[in-house]
Amino acid sequence: MKAGRILLALILLIGSVGVLTTGKVMYARFLYLSVLLAIGSWIWTRWAVRGLQVQRSARVQRANVGDVFEEKFNISNDSRVMVPWLEVMNQSLIPFAAGSRLFTYLSGHHKQSYLARTWLTLRGGFVLGPTRVSTGDPFGLFSASKVIAPERTLVVFPIIFEIKSFVFPPGLLPGGQVIRRKSADITPHAAGVREYVHGDAMKRIHWPTSARRGHLMVKEFEQDPQAEIWLYLDSQKDVHYAKPYQLEEIPIEMMMFKKRPKFKLPPATLEYSISITASLSHYFIGQRRAVGYVSAGQTFIVHSAEHSERQEAKILETLAFVEANGSLSIAALVAVQASQLPQGSSVILVTPTVRPDLIHAVDDLQRRFLRPVVVLLDAETFGGVRGTQNLVASLRERRVPVVIIKCDADLPQALSIVPTTINSQEISRWQEPILSH
Repeated sequence: MKAGRILLALILLIGSVGVLTTGKVMYARFLYLSVLLAIGSWIWTRWAVRGLQVQRSARVQRANVGDVFEEKFNISNDSRVMVPWLEVMNQSLIPFAAGSRLFTYLSGHHKQSYLARTWLTLRGGFVLGPTRVSTGDPFGLFSASKVIAPERTLVVFPIIFEIKSFVFPPGLLPGGQVIRRKSADITPHAAGVREYVHGDAMKRIHWPTSARRGHLMVKEFEQDPQAEIWLYLDSQKDVHYAKPYQLEEIPIEMMMFKKRPKFKLPPATLEYSISITASLSHYFIGQRRAVGYVSAGQTFIVHSAEHSERQEAKILETLAFVEANGSLSIAALVAVQASQLPQGSSVILVTPTVRPDLIHAVDDLQRRFLRPVVVLLDAETFGGVRGTQNLVASLRERRVPVVIIKCDADLPQALSIVPTTINSQEISRWQEPILSH
């Protein structure tokens, strides 16, 4: 029981016993004092908590795993009575969410603000709230709280590693193969002109040719002749593994002045696969390559190949919510969607599978004149089953570049290694361009 309530109970007891036994006025005053004190404290508490408001604001609503998320809390006391103590509880589901504070005094019609920094360790979408604010009366008799509903959501993207170069299949020219396929969209690659048909956009009219021939002519376009990059993420439930892992909370002192702690990926094949896919997407879009994405976790998702920053944002937002609960194998994933890819495109398969499905997927891609690259996670190092080396041998027999990723590997370095079992003259790399001075 609170000390204030114990004191109030003693005063009430003394007053009641004194009035009943002696009838003196002094004991009656003790009795009245205890009743008035209880009523006044209760009213004070309710009045104070009703005037408390909390506003949370952040400059960004998108961040990456490993970032330090900064949020500003503004607490205002809109009532006339002072608040002797105030507790703010951040009830957001973000792991190790910061922002909970305890204040000892806040006068009427005054405000208080502070910054909270949270180290983001888990991808996904998180509601910034709710926020519970509690206070009480000066005598410590009563306390009350109110819950302020959340207004914003933070989306945490997977961590992105900076890749300097990446291997691609033998025989693939840097510029890709010319695709003689008409495009309904306007591209930088004009294929010719034809007569105007009702419904054609005015911006497609080629005015010099129209003036020369005496009737309207419109431009035709071909698809981008650069080979597309397609990222296939294997999210089948039965092929992913994870070691037991518990992330330790980082002391708030380490995050002062926005210092970013060093983040280490959890020892789980899904988290490694997602970060690899995000890093490759960032790398190739930075190279101005058209990147597409396919996965079948909760739902079957396809992002058509584009080379804009908006495409990277779409892929990262999808990866933020991917879970390993799909039923399609990597071979089934390829069979469903690979027929839509233009010939000469490169397909990067990111998977931890040890099943022959991967070989079937690679054979299917090669039959379609597509160029597969496999980023294969060594399942055994993640606490899974053996079989990765057998798949690697079969893939290398088919002259397919394979990048092997082990648990606790340095991902930027591991993704840049050229397989030594394949002739280096037959394999090139996607590299960042070197600017001449």
